Amino acid sequence: MQIYLDSMEQTEKFGADLFNKLSGKVLIFLEGDLGVGKTTLVRGFLRAAGYRGIVKSPTYNLVEEYCVDELKIFHFDLYRLTDPEELEWIGIRDYFDQDAICFIEWPDKGKGFLPAPDKVIRLAVKNSGRELRFD
Repeated sequence: MQIYLDSMEQTEKFGADLFNKLSGKVLIFLEGDLGVGKTTLVRGFLRAAGYRGIVKSPTYNLVEEYCVDELKIFHFDLYRLTDPEELEWIGIRDYFDQDAICFIEWPDKGKGFLPAPDKVIRLAVKNSGRELRFD
């Protein structure tokens, strides 16, 4: 599927729509350049789940954990990862063993240590908006 998003609000709405379509344990790769809207999409997903706190990119922490009722959501940003083996040091498998939804930005940085995703979302700048491709 390919769609055009002409605003940050539409990117958040796509995230909210995604929340309404997913259930159970899911691994989602988010691909795209810096500033293209990956975290904005996750924010929309979290808002639809009922989370009202601040949603920021986990660039420096590598992972942010959100709990909404019984739902666990992990948001990873691997941009600053220098070696994929670092994922073993943070216990990445422990996150994936949980009944949780995991979003991973910059999944190419974890190649060889990440399982295959259930979904891949690619965002790219197009004109004044964003092109989103969803597998």
